[in-house]
Amino acid sequence: MTKAPEGWEARGPRPMNLFRRFEFTRYSETRRFLDALAELSARVGRHPQNINFGATYVNITLEVAEGESEAPWSELAQQINALTEASGER
Repeated sequence: MTKAPEGWEARGPRPMNLFRRFEFTRYSETRRFLDALAELSARVGRHPQNINFGATYVNITLEVAEGESEAPWSELAQQINALTEASGER
């Protein structure tokens, strides 16, 4: 991966993963973000490899399979970043 999207950390090398922790002030913001993430994933047909969350945080890992293009996953990461504007990430 040439450069991880803003706020994301590239982990790997194989399989290549993108990781980001999102933090929120209240559980209601976390819930809004998770609901929006589920809608986005269903719409684009790509789903995070792992989602771990608590009352005020969400950890997301996107896995790029060996031989798979990184571009769709990088684009998904950018779309996930855009969700934070509506849900109140701090």
